[in-house]
Amino acid sequence: MGYTYEYPHPAVTVDVIVFTVLGGNVEVLLIKRAEWPHTGKWAIPGGFVEIDESLKRAALRELREETGIKAGVLEQLGAFGHPERDPRERVITVAYIALLPSDQLQFEAGSDAQDAQLFAVDDLPEVAFDHSKIMRRARERLRDKLDIGDVATLLMPAEFTLSELQRACETITGDTMDKRNFRKKVQTLALLELTGRDKRDGPHRPAKLYRVKTSN
Repeated sequence: MGYTYEYPHPAVTVDVIVFTVLGGNVEVLLIKRAEWPHTGKWAIPGGFVEIDESLKRAALRELREETGIKAGVLEQLGAFGHPERDPRERVITVAYIALLPSDQLQFEAGSDAQDAQLFAVDDLPEVAFDHSKIMRRARERLRDKLDIGDVATLLMPAEFTLSELQRACETITGDTMDKRNFRKKVQTLALLELTGRDKRDGPHRPAKLYRVKTSN
């Protein structure tokens, strides 16, 4: 099928913000760009939408090509289209969010990426394009949408301590939580169960490991 346009038209890209929790720290996956523009800078994985594919399919493809990750569920965050956001041409990007437990997150740099790494959301490097703005919007979405149960089921690894869960929730909400009240709320949710194992972190007394209860 041919396409003919009388007027200039923008290109469309997709970007995928992958969040996870590692040791209680909320982290995001970034790739180091191998090509112009912003060569050598860190960026959210993404790329151009092909003429015959949907936005979501393009997002899944770009994430797989650049990081090796096969995400099953994506949530659309929104569109970003400042006229000068990309020096190559007029580009509008549609951003998606993926939430993945760290023990299910296997990745490696591919396609036009030099490297792929996890970074703590509170300690991000300088990023390309308008990706700092996109990241801020993504963190706002997490803060407005996720509760303790969501964090436990969607972001935490198979086993974790209550301190790690609390730290992840505090990073997402931006609020400090009282330890006793937090644990009472977790108990009220009746979502977690003990694994029977402990985790030692430094000289402190070992912490009990929990997991999300499986559905019967």
